[in-house]
Amino acid sequence: MESVEVLSQLKSNRALSDKDLIENDSDMAAIFGQIDFTDNLKVNLFRKGAKKIYVNDSLLKKQTEIQNYIRSVCFCSNDIYIVKSEPGFRRSWIDKVVSQLEPVYVELIHRFNRLLKQRTHFWRSESFQKDIYSEVIESFDIQMSLISTRIFRRRRRALSKIKPYVEYWHNHLSKSKEQIGINYLSGLENINQEEEEEVISKKILEQLQKQRPLEAVTGKCNFGPHRDDIEFLINNISIRKYGSSGQQRTFILALKMAELDLLRNMIDLPPILILDDVLAELDITRQNLLLNSVGKDSQCLISATHLDKFNKSFLSSSQMIYL
Repeated sequence: MESVEVLSQLKSNRALSDKDLIENDSDMAAIFGQIDFTDNLKVNLFRKGAKKIYVNDSLLKKQTEIQNYIRSVCFCSNDIYIVKSEPGFRRSWIDKVVSQLEPVYVELIHRFNRLLKQRTHFWRSESFQKDIYSEVIESFDIQMSLISTRIFRRRRRALSKIKPYVEYWHNHLSKSKEQIGINYLSGLENINQEEEEEVISKKILEQLQKQRPLEAVTGKCNFGPHRDDIEFLINNISIRKYGSSGQQRTFILALKMAELDLLRNMIDLPPILILDDVLAELDITRQNLLLNSVGKDSQCLISATHLDKFNKSFLSSSQMIYL
């Protein structure tokens, strides 16, 4: 199941880096997949150097082109942290959603992370002590304001698209009339995503310039997409702070099913749904609601330690692999 996730998303929810996916005594690892008995996919991971992606033995120049052949939505037990833990989990989640909808977004995130790393290194280098620092940091500000604008707009756009699906699934799973809310929290206040890119970029540039004195002392950039957050609400109350365990689990399940439906409707390629040992986290009612909803329009891969939670009709229509 992890291989399917890496093949379709080029990363694993279990590993921090590609190196973690390689056997200890090996220099590389390979993942193979066949799609509809026609296209052969291969991902080569290396201990040194970047991964390489092949389709029918042809090397892809843009790795994100793999998403023309296979897409997936993965739901694992660690996904509960999207709702209940620190902002980094929510940023990673929305970045994954956006990159599935707009593969070009992956390069935007890479460019921003490189700039942020270079910027931090500059503040801590000897160059900062010289008179040229203002010109260098000004160049960083201009580049970061433009890329930050494009990240900001795409994140907000994805949230507005996924929210109706979350509302549907939350009502379906909870059998309640609770009102949910999803808000994008940014250091850039009073901004409308519909505003022109130049307008938003200018406001971000001003904010970067304003926080420059503090950044010179700490060496850290405290404003930008890497500091933003997403707020999940039920009846205008924060689920992270005040939601019960059941409410948090219901919301994350609604979030992942909404992700699946959004992809189904936005692209021609039905995504694979990966349920990685999550049934144990749900009560019987939510398990049955989930199982009755999956597999109708998408292929579904489920891992579990026991089969007693599944009804007989579901098992009879499924292929079992025992490990």
